[in-house]
Amino acid sequence: MSLTLKEKQAVVSEVNEVAANSQTAVAAEYIGLTVAQMTDLRAKARASGVFLRVVKNTLARRAVEGTSFECLKDSLTGPLLLVFSGEDPGAGARLVRDFSKDNAKLVTKVVAFAGEARPAEDLTLLANMPTLDSARAQLLGVLKAPQTKLVRTLAEPAGQVVRVLAAYRDAQQSA
Repeated sequence: MSLTLKEKQAVVSEVNEVAANSQTAVAAEYIGLTVAQMTDLRAKARASGVFLRVVKNTLARRAVEGTSFECLKDSLTGPLLLVFSGEDPGAGARLVRDFSKDNAKLVTKVVAFAGEARPAEDLTLLANMPTLDSARAQLLGVLKAPQTKLVRTLAEPAGQVVRVLAAYRDAQQSA
């Protein structure tokens, strides 16, 4: 069943709006996935806050025009599903990577972030990016480390004196 002109315009505007508000995109080939597998993938995408859509390539090319994902236009060939990540840049890549482990028929074709199309091998690079919360935790750890080292350094001489006195006490008691 083909789409009417209005339906095509609605699809293009929906994907364009999502693409304009997204940080990363993944295009993956889904040939051979069953309906149950696709349903499972869509459920996981909704749970992780990722936009996932199967769009005809001509409509997808029009949808990414004027966005930072215009670099994908030449790569959109064959039956593809588009995965856009808004809040967490690595969420879509993690979804595709994890789903691909169990379903070898989901094959990543291209990854796009920072206005640049990257090869499929960069999916793991994007998927391994920390979430916002873990990046904040890492930053706080880095900021906290000098103070912790300073406190340990200042406390060490007193600790050494205590250890020397304890060793002297033990030597006196054993004699």
